[in-house]
Amino acid sequence: MSIKVSSLTKVYGTQRAVDGISFELKKGEIVGFLGPNGAGKSTTMKMVTGYLPPTSGTAQVCGFDIEKEPMEVRKRVGYLPEANPLYYDMYVREYLEFSAGIHQLGKEAKTRIEEMISRTGLGKEAHKKIGMLSKGYKQRVGLAQAMLHDPEVLILDEPTSGLDPNQIVEIRDLITSIGKEKTVLLSTHIMQEVQAMCSRVIIISSGKIVADDSIDKLQQSNNKQGAVIVSFDSKVNEQLFKQLKNLQRYESQGQNSWKFYTNKPDELRREVMQLSLQHDISISSMQTETQSLEDVFRTLTKQP
Repeated sequence: MSIKVSSLTKVYGTQRAVDGISFELKKGEIVGFLGPNGAGKSTTMKMVTGYLPPTSGTAQVCGFDIEKEPMEVRKRVGYLPEANPLYYDMYVREYLEFSAGIHQLGKEAKTRIEEMISRTGLGKEAHKKIGMLSKGYKQRVGLAQAMLHDPEVLILDEPTSGLDPNQIVEIRDLITSIGKEKTVLLSTHIMQEVQAMCSRVIIISSGKIVADDSIDKLQQSNNKQGAVIVSFDSKVNEQLFKQLKNLQRYESQGQNSWKFYTNKPDELRREVMQLSLQHDISISSMQTETQSLEDVFRTLTKQP
């Protein structure tokens, strides 16, 4: 496992910011780490990177314990915090040279710096001071720094925060490319970003994990009232719909197409198939309409 978290807890006074959470990430996964403000996302990331000590529980990165072997963990983690900590008076290449020195890259430093400048699209801006760059290019410098030592794991906290739509797409494409060869734990409030990049989602609320699954499965399992949209090849007698036990209500979509509302979409799909066979009705298409990821997020993180 690239990341293994077991019963990880962080307590501040009387507040349990992170409350006994556990999860695992494999190599090649891009996992969205979601939660409302104050849920414990950034605190978890800081513990996994070794920036904060846990109150209890453990975490391992590439088999190394965050408390017992912190330097080994740091060698294998690239971290971009939400508040991108850059030295604005440094030039881009100068800053990366400084970072390479911290990571003790030695003879590899020059090659890696040029590679990261190219990969993050910083070529035209590398001669400038960081303070002169736009927010998007500052984020690129942060990503270049995080990847400079070729870590096996990348932990990114709100990497597209404050960027314009074009910059978001560029950073998204870069992260997707990185995720093919590394493990990426990504925190963001932008659900479109999660759906575009992530193979899996972990949702945390009030310090506890409330969901950990693929996006498709989360949308299906949390669908309190879904719908099945069915298109028939010819006109169908509506009276036949009374035979569908899991049908709550229905409405016409025009052109022999119907929207069937249900809280058991899988069972209803089977019933529709049986109905079509019994009455020799041809179905041209049938699809399940599920909740959006945003709806799932709001349902799971809603406070009582």
